Amino acid sequence: MIFILLFPVLSSLILILFGRYLNKKIVSLFSPISILIPFIIGIMNFDKAGDNIIYHIYRWISIGNINIEFALKWDHLSAAMVLMVTGVSFLIHVYSIGYMAEDKSYPRFFAYMNLFTFFMLVLVLSSNIIMMFVGWEGVGLCSYLLIGFWFEKESAAKAGMKAFIVNRIGDLGFLIGIFWILYVVRSADFIKINSFVSSGLMPVATATIIGLLLFAGATGKSAQIPLYVWLPDAMEGPTPVSALIHAATMVTAGVYMIVRLNGIYSLTPTASMVVAVVGVWTAFYAATIALTQTDIKKVLAYSTISQIGYMVFAAGIGAYGAAIFHLIMHAFFKALLFLGAGSVIHAMGGIQDMRKMGGLKKYMPTTFYTFLIAGLAISGVPGFAGFFSKDEILANSYFMNHRILWIIGIMTALLTALYIFRLIFMTFYGEPRMDKEVQYHIHESPKTMTIPLIILAVLSTIGGYISLPEFISKHSLWKSYMDKIIVFKKEILFTHTTEINLTLLSSFIAILGIFIAWYLYVKNTGLPDKLSNKFKFFHKLSYDKYYIDEIYEFVFINPVVYGSEGIYQWFDIAVIDGIVNGSGKFSLYSGNLLSYFQSGFLKDYIYHIITGAILILTIFVLGL
Repeated sequence: MIFILLFPVLSSLILILFGRYLNKKIVSLFSPISILIPFIIGIMNFDKAGDNIIYHIYRWISIGNINIEFALKWDHLSAAMVLMVTGVSFLIHVYSIGYMAEDKSYPRFFAYMNLFTFFMLVLVLSSNIIMMFVGWEGVGLCSYLLIGFWFEKESAAKAGMKAFIVNRIGDLGFLIGIFWILYVVRSADFIKINSFVSSGLMPVATATIIGLLLFAGATGKSAQIPLYVWLPDAMEGPTPVSALIHAATMVTAGVYMIVRLNGIYSLTPTASMVVAVVGVWTAFYAATIALTQTDIKKVLAYSTISQIGYMVFAAGIGAYGAAIFHLIMHAFFKALLFLGAGSVIHAMGGIQDMRKMGGLKKYMPTTFYTFLIAGLAISGVPGFAGFFSKDEILANSYFMNHRILWIIGIMTALLTALYIFRLIFMTFYGEPRMDKEVQYHIHESPKTMTIPLIILAVLSTIGGYISLPEFISKHSLWKSYMDKIIVFKKEILFTHTTEINLTLLSSFIAILGIFIAWYLYVKNTGLPDKLSNKFKFFHKLSYDKYYIDEIYEFVFINPVVYGSEGIYQWFDIAVIDGIVNGSGKFSLYSGNLLSYFQSGFLKDYIYHIITGAILILTIFVLGL
């Protein structure tokens, strides 16, 4: 099992050290294969996954009676995550061969991509929470390197720094939560933590505090309110990076963590409700922003925030299997959406503004049809992957009596279909709106880019059939698979009639969203501008992302910056530097004074001795 980790990390090290000396073809072959081999190993060992299968590598830390090992956990959750991470990452690596072909830092790019995948695999294979934290911080570091990959561009450098800092804020809470677990459980091992919880030894209040602290880290890593602000700026990185971060790796880490520690969250209704409310509100909130964005990648960025919100919502209500199911389906269609957007940007010579696109369907048929499949999947159209996973989340929320949250989820589903097909219609339909010179050079992407699109399109179509609704099949392959990792199982009473009605409703909502998008952006192309002018305030509010970045800057960043400058001027310079410089000046002046007594002439020393002797004798005689 160690070879799952070994191949990507060795590939990364070799490319970092010797990449500049290697032929581009070798790099193009070497890097994807280092991800393909772990995928094959995962498939070969998939049926060996079990609750207590641990591969011990070595004892890492020993403090008192707390022993932390470098060990790999191979259960149903980690096995599914390994296949998803390596499978999607491999396709993104292949796609990157064509997309990054002309980049001057080609080996460095693949070195970072391999390292990113390695740390994500460390995260999902960890047998304890300390080792998980290593992977957690590793993907944070790699996100900084990849988002700011084109660091010569100031906006990219700032975006990488923003991602790094915002994640550190969330990670502070996560780290405190880890320390609290160590203090209470006296172990970092996931099996022992869940056993401790299931045996009733952990008080509910303690579980609530720990759950909320860990969730603080998840809001940063998985881009949820209030720490989602880094993710839209992450679009400054190369498009394959966006696909890797947003689809299969970093942003799913928070959801994975909640599901992995589902025993703690199942014990505390308070923390679970906070998770559910934050998740569903993030899903709705991000969808309202995606409605008005004009940058194709920004639309998909807010779409990611929204879809991760669905997963967090599912985990919060205790539908852990549905959360991971949607996580995997989302990896397929969101990777396809980002790679499809990259194909469009590649053909458009770097243009990302959808207002300068249009009519690309006839120039890029493969990109269009695969992108359309991804759009149908994320919208929840029946038969596609997103329909099954999103419908399962909504059905669970309804039958668990979270009706208000269910209504918000349904509204978000409508907005999802609307904004994604707004993107599709603006990009691929209508008359071309780009310059004639740009239009002349538009072409379909090379096969290294289109073949991954086709594979992801197939997965986005058939992937959802591993978990059919109960009214179709009472024995869901996915539910029975995921039940084995859930500590406290909830019995949910499904009535088939209600479930069918809910399915029909969610299907209608998806089709309604697509119809509205068609009516606005194909049938009546002038209507969106009229609506934006009529509701100018709300349009601008959404387009400017509710000014959250500006509010954060005013409330948090500026006080810290100005406060730091004030401390620097009035404390660092006046006090700290004053003491240091003063001590230096004191030494200088005292040295100059003493130098009068160190002239180097014998007569002066005799004079000082005689003067001193007379002074001492006088004091003695006078009795002073």
